[in-house]
Amino acid sequence: MLIIYFKKRKTISYVGCVAQLYVYLVMAATESTLLSTMAYDRYVAICNPLRYHAIMNKKVCLELATISWIFGILYSLIHTGNTFRLRFCKSIQIDHFFCDIPPLLKISCSSTILTEMIVYVVGGLLVLICFPLIIISYVFIVKTVFKISTAKARTKTCSTCISHFLSVSLFYVSGSFAYFHPTEHNSFNQYKVNALFYTILPPLLNPLIYSFRNKEIEKVFKK
Repeated sequence: MLIIYFKKRKTISYVGCVAQLYVYLVMAATESTLLSTMAYDRYVAICNPLRYHAIMNKKVCLELATISWIFGILYSLIHTGNTFRLRFCKSIQIDHFFCDIPPLLKISCSSTILTEMIVYVVGGLLVLICFPLIIISYVFIVKTVFKISTAKARTKTCSTCISHFLSVSLFYVSGSFAYFHPTEHNSFNQYKVNALFYTILPPLLNPLIYSFRNKEIEKVFKK
């Protein structure tokens, strides 16, 4: 995208397009899985604080991170292989700012029914696995917070989840608008706008979100 904007070079090779879609999907699926892992981390920290270091030791953290990446790679392989098994002969122009599944399906001259079905089923499974884990973690966190006697302690406990909660909201809200919005109410141009927000906003805002509780960052903002 940056090459297109700054060099005005609007071409991409077939292999480059495959690589771009693959990397994009790996990052998206891995982030979704990592957000679930981080929700579990917050659950352990708040609901089992005395056992936190025993449960979330370095080995467990490494295993959870590895599982997240493996899950992201497998998810991406399914979608990339499923998309590029199609023949593309309607056009050599991709009506988008990067190689994504919907614009590639538009220029395919093969039947896309099975491909679209796999996209929705596998994408739906990712959401149905990761999102409920986050919700369940937060249900237990909220129950624990309500059991805390003082308002100050409750506020302090909740503040440890703010960064994660904002990242989850940003990721899933922007993603749902980009990919799960009904097509009859959403033109392809609107999809491109939604996809722009989805691909730019989370990476742009995440460093700021995760720096909210950093004292040095707070000082800079005050200045």
